[in-house]
Formats: sequence, structure tokens, C-alpha cells
Amino acid sequence: MKLLRYGPAGSEKPGLLDAEGGLRDLSGEVADIAGDVLTSDGLARLAALDPAALPRVDGSPRLGACVGDVGKMICVGLNYADHAAESGMPVPPEPVLFFKATSAICGPNDNVRIPRGSSKTDWEVELGVVIGREARYVDEADAMDHVAGYCIVNDMSERAFQIERSGQWVKGKSADTFGPTGPWLVTRDEVSDPQDLAMWLEVDGHRYQDGSTQTMVYGVQHLVHYISQFMSLQPGDIISTGTPPGVGMGQKPQVYLREGQVMELGITGLGTQRQQTVAWDA
Repeated sequence: MKLLRYGPAGSEKPGLLDAEGGLRDLSGEVADIAGDVLTSDGLARLAALDPAALPRVDGSPRLGACVGDVGKMICVGLNYADHAAESGMPVPPEPVLFFKATSAICGPNDNVRIPRGSSKTDWEVELGVVIGREARYVDEADAMDHVAGYCIVNDMSERAFQIERSGQWVKGKSADTFGPTGPWLVTRDEVSDPQDLAMWLEVDGHRYQDGSTQTMVYGVQHLVHYISQFMSLQPGDIISTGTPPGVGMGQKPQVYLREGQVMELGITGLGTQRQQTVAWDA
């Protein structure tokens, strides 16, 4: 299934895509794409529905983040060998974890606002892993049983805030609109191998990132296991698993976003995103 949320920001309704790519309303079945809806039982109940019997949504409504009420977004740094190389950093001996504030999460096609005082706003196309079952001290062999599905995350970053302003990376990762998520949550059964997905990102039509989840250092299965050793994971939590090479910071010379530019990005089978950059007060 491809699950989504649509409508004005803060008032999104749950929906799904039918076999023809049409949008169907789920608000008569569930309150949101969140929490217990993402468990095995919750997803099985949605899978048993006949999409043709659900109300059709006409037009092209705004899409919100594909998961509602996200408890935490856990990000993984330097998790692609080729991205670590372009960053001039060694491959970490264990996954590097940091948080992105959930207030950064927005719709996949919403405008991205460049923060006040920003000089180095950057892009990162990433595979998002949506948790569907509580995970605590999970064995690696059982880790995938805790995954509801996958989505695209643009892990926006302000590199000066992240690297030059002292402290942890979260300061450069958490500005409002710095977490476009979606367009869909694609359930685990539709993704045969999360370690074999092509991913790309363009700015104003120029392709900067053109990679694959094949070059992840630590794969999805290991990450779910590993993170669960340090904290419990709850249904609706999102793990943003790192980015391939081609970020602005890695260009020679470095390239950063300006107001009025357009980012387009996608991952095989998970759809595409499109954002325009605007001034903070726009």
C-alpha cells in the first residue's frame, strides 16, 4: 500500500493511492496515518479494504508528511561510504546518531524556508524507515518485523549552524520545513530490498545526487537493531538513514541554496518530492 496524508497543514486527512494512482479518502476508517494504524494489525485492516469502495478525492490537494504525530526522527550521519569520502571523514565504526526536531517535518512539496542568518543551507535525499511495532533491544534477525514501511526524507541542513556554531548537529538540522517527508508511506511488503534503491536529487534541473542505498555502510536491518539498544522505537517514529554523495557541501567549490530555487528528488518506488526555497518570512 501507499499511504498518505492530504489537506491543509495541521488539518490533514488520511488517504491511500489506488491501483490507478488515484487518491482515496481513509478518514471514515482511521483518524490518521499514525500510531496503532502503523502496526501489523492496523496495516492488515487497511489492506483488507477495497480501495474502489473508498471516497475518491478529486483534484490535486496539498500532501502533508506521510506520517502524523511523529514521536521522534532519528537521523544517521555519514552512513554512505561515498558520502563520507566526499566529506573528508572516515567511515564511522558505529552508526552516528542525531535527532531532527519533529517541528521540522513538513509536506513533500511544501516550500522550504531558508533560516534567518543562513549562508549554507544544503540538501540531502534520504531513505526514511517508518517504525510499525515497538522496538526495544531487538535482535538484528528480528529487526525488519518492526518496520511498517519506507518514505523519502529531504534531510535539509544548515552547515554553518551544524558545524561552525559548536555543540551538536541538531542546530543545523531542525529549522522549520527542514524535514520534507513523503509523498507516501510505502508499506514494507512493496519494497523487496531496501538496500537496492536508486535515489537522486536535482536543484534547478541540475542533478547533484545520483546514488543508491547499496552504498549504505549500515543497512536498515542493522540500524533498527542498533538504535533499539539505546532507546525504544515506537510506531510512527522515523529513521532517516543517511545520504549518498552530491550534497552542496561536497561540491568544489561548495554550492548552497538561495531563495527561489527548486529541489526535486526521488527514490525508486517511493515517489518524488519538489520544494521551492523561500525567505524565512515569506
